[in-house]
Amino acid sequence: MTRRLYAVAAVALALAASAGCGLRLQGREAVPQSFASAYLDAQDMQSDFVQALSRSLAASGVRLARNAASAEAVVRITRDEVKERVLSVSARNIPREYELTYRVEFGVQKGGVELLAPREASLTRDFTFDETILLAKEREQRLLEDALARDLAAIVMRQLAAL
Repeated sequence: MTRRLYAVAAVALALAASAGCGLRLQGREAVPQSFASAYLDAQDMQSDFVQALSRSLAASGVRLARNAASAEAVVRITRDEVKERVLSVSARNIPREYELTYRVEFGVQKGGVELLAPREASLTRDFTFDETILLAKEREQRLLEDALARDLAAIVMRQLAAL
């Protein structure tokens, strides 16, 4: 009986400690109530980042407006780019390792007032390259770009939640 009591006390203590340290389970970011509808203003509405951000906004309960006039807030995405850089090459001068950088610049306006000044967020990942499995490595690069876009959307959602 005392073992069970100790086990329950240990679990309760662990839960209290994790709640006190600011640990939160990954999931939707809550956005302010004044941010009930938003319009995404971007040059490429089909980019990985814009698609990930619009899915995240919708999952958080934000209604996506069709135009800026019908939205409470406008999220402007002024930069949305993926850059690839060679990190290392083989003795035959064939690239062996690349660095992939996904960079976005965004800002938020509400009623002509700037809620969030334009700021930049970027993430970088490395990946290896092997010409003997070219199709697999191209697929890996595409998956990395998509993962970076989702991670950047999560960063932007955290900043929107802090408004």
